[in-house]
Amino acid sequence: MKRLRFERPTDYYDNRLFPIDDEICALLKKRREVSNHNPGFPPADSLAEWSAKYGLYEDLLNSLFGLLRNEEIFKTRVEPRNFIKHIPVLKAVEKDGHLYTITFIRQFDNASVVQLNCDWHETEEEHEERHLHHERPAYLELDMGEKYECWMDTGRGSGGQYSRNFIVSPRIPEDYSELKLTFKEYHDPFKDKPTGLEIVFILGKGAGK
Repeated sequence: MKRLRFERPTDYYDNRLFPIDDEICALLKKRREVSNHNPGFPPADSLAEWSAKYGLYEDLLNSLFGLLRNEEIFKTRVEPRNFIKHIPVLKAVEKDGHLYTITFIRQFDNASVVQLNCDWHETEEEHEERHLHHERPAYLELDMGEKYECWMDTGRGSGGQYSRNFIVSPRIPEDYSELKLTFKEYHDPFKDKPTGLEIVFILGKGAGK
């Protein structure tokens, strides 16, 4: 999904703030390094204490640390450009009554797009129950090893079916034999709570596992 270009909200800036803002940026970098890219979230009593100590709104602090927890969404991503072709894959894995399939890979000049499909039998009662409780599909992550960066781009679904598109950079090579794609499922986008479900496809062999 293409990110909208950020526009500066105002031309005003007090240059006396520059050293303070520079220090804030240095502290953000230090915080990321100390946390080893696992920022967590401060306890409620700490936020209340800082709110009183520094005269800051608690909701502001909640928003700030929530934003830091989700820093990855602001990372500059590759946008696939110049479509080349489809590479047939035709792989399937069945687990717990769900059929997971990858039928093809879209090749672009600078990236690849992998589409994961999931189909299962859902009765009308199950469909109504899911909508009654506003249940949403769990979050999926694609892991292809350190060489590749993968992230979910778009997704859609309905009763008994959903699909997710993942962008892969750099582009998957034409000879993709032995390439391993591992899809991991989480309860939330922060990947704090894995469901334990992993779907593995080895493209150069038979069905996944």
